[in-house]
Amino acid sequence: MSTHGGTLPPLHGVRGPSAFSGDLRRFVALTTSLAVMEFKVRYFGSALGYLWQLVRPLMLFGVLYLVFSVFVKFNEGVDYFPAVLLTGIVLYTFFSDATSNAVTSVLDRETLVRKIQFPRVVVPLAAVLTAFFNLLTNLVAVFVFVLAAGVQPTWTWLLFPVLVLMLGLMAIGVSFLLSALYVRFRDVQPIWEVLLQVLFYASPILYAIEVVPSEKAREAIMVNPLAALIQQVRHWLIDPSAPSAAEAIGGAERLLAPAGIAFAACLLGVWYFNRAAPRIAEEL
Repeated sequence: MSTHGGTLPPLHGVRGPSAFSGDLRRFVALTTSLAVMEFKVRYFGSALGYLWQLVRPLMLFGVLYLVFSVFVKFNEGVDYFPAVLLTGIVLYTFFSDATSNAVTSVLDRETLVRKIQFPRVVVPLAAVLTAFFNLLTNLVAVFVFVLAAGVQPTWTWLLFPVLVLMLGLMAIGVSFLLSALYVRFRDVQPIWEVLLQVLFYASPILYAIEVVPSEKAREAIMVNPLAALIQQVRHWLIDPSAPSAAEAIGGAERLLAPAGIAFAACLLGVWYFNRAAPRIAEEL
């Protein structure tokens, strides 16, 4: 709105678009459209296209397997360790990509956020969905590798989607929090990059949890929700004789710690993003 050829300043007392309001069908359509567009744009003009998403974890797997199984022999005697390593890398890569891309997602869509009214949560949610598309592609390679390694399918494979869903929900909650914080605090991105490295080494990916010599250290590692999920995936998908997450942490009741951390992260992310959403356009 303008007067005498001038534009009125924004009314700071008026609330902007909220995080979750709007028609559910439109919400789903917007999220899916943004995710699909990002997925296509990311590999546009690339010679290998979508295969790059598969090549990256496989190259990391090859290097780490060579170092820790051939030279260092840190996991000597661990059954199906190559399958364990690849699965852990793929799951961690999903969480890392989803949250890292979500950090700057709102700022990357600044023009869209400023000019169009829509549920703001669509933006970081689309970043997670894009990473999920990549995860589905990588999981095909994981299952082929697991079967090639001689792992016999069991009924617990049917429970694997439950763990993927839990990992996805945790990624969504963290992504909401990070993307909203980044609008005001640009230090969030480098801090999160460091924390992701900590999470990688604090999860049983490079090593099997049973090779950690100290029981207290094993229990401390398993407090990490990502570590608990990856360990349970190993138990259900690859090696039923490997310790479950409950056994590794010292009892089923102790799983309340990682579960509580993951649940709190999700709640905090939803609460903070919903609180910050009406002011996001002003703060960009």
